[in-house]
Amino acid sequence: MEAPQTLQPNGATQTQAPPNPARILDTLIYSHARGEALKAAIALELFTAIGEGAGNAAEIARRCGAAERGIRMLCDFLVINGFLTKTENAYDLPDDARAFLDKRSPAYLGTVADFLGSPKMTESWTAIGEAIRSGGRPDDSVVTQPDLEQWQIFARAMAPIMVFPAATIAQRLGVANAGAIRVLDISAGHGEYGLAIARVNPQARIVGLDWPAVLAVAQERAKASGVADRYETIAGSALDADFGGPYDIVLVPNFLHHFDPATCERILRKTANALKPDGRVAIVEFVPNEDRVSPPAPAMFALIMLATTPSGDAYTLTEYDRMLENAGLVRSEATPLLPAPATLIVAHLR
Repeated sequence: MEAPQTLQPNGATQTQAPPNPARILDTLIYSHARGEALKAAIALELFTAIGEGAGNAAEIARRCGAAERGIRMLCDFLVINGFLTKTENAYDLPDDARAFLDKRSPAYLGTVADFLGSPKMTESWTAIGEAIRSGGRPDDSVVTQPDLEQWQIFARAMAPIMVFPAATIAQRLGVANAGAIRVLDISAGHGEYGLAIARVNPQARIVGLDWPAVLAVAQERAKASGVADRYETIAGSALDADFGGPYDIVLVPNFLHHFDPATCERILRKTANALKPDGRVAIVEFVPNEDRVSPPAPAMFALIMLATTPSGDAYTLTEYDRMLENAGLVRSEATPLLPAPATLIVAHLR
């Protein structure tokens, strides 16, 4: 069968490549394998072994306590998928693996696999067909279960990678010389967003709101940062807890995407009521463009919300503007937090 041709503006013809099933087969065969191979490498501390100088498969196998044949095949697979480099028979770490997968790095995030690879999370993907048919996960236990151990694991694992965006947000908010300000950090988790403000402003007082077990992680980090005497907590759900106040700044990082617009507006309305007249709310979120298919990372995040929540989504800036307006707030800034796939949205009272 001849390949199809198209007529060009100059009258010439151009042969089109025939349909290629490679992407379909690659996704069906290897998408799950990539995740499992990376988790196995993290569990074996393979990246740390290479970072410490183990170069060939035999040396890495001895360091990891694994079979040389298995290590060789795993390492080659990781090279093919960009997690390792290879020169002759020696393996090495590319910059991102060195920064985030070598346990000696302060930005190590390998433990996040314990959360993302947990049965609670993986079962969401095995049931994605049901979520698609029903329009969301049938229950919200992953989001609202207060004693879910994985949330503590997640908070500890994500803290190092959040240091840079949190510091960037503190800089964007101009808090270093703001004097004695009071800040509420909703769904504080690791606490890094509030702690970044406390580090640059010695007069700032931070209030972290989250489940009690998760707040323990934030309190540990506050103590390690030397700001424990300026770090308070409110234990409970943002939907039900009294926010107190008034606050100069309310942080809402990576939280609203778990809920439908009406619930987001409810949270934002509580936020508005907790602000001082000249206060601001700082939202960190995955915000796709209006076409909802770009940029890839925030746009794809919508499917994660479909699989793991009853009604969450990755909302566009237009949708956030509408929710803010309905809550009595108006946006003053929207700044991509590159290279992270997140956007900072700053709003104030109307």
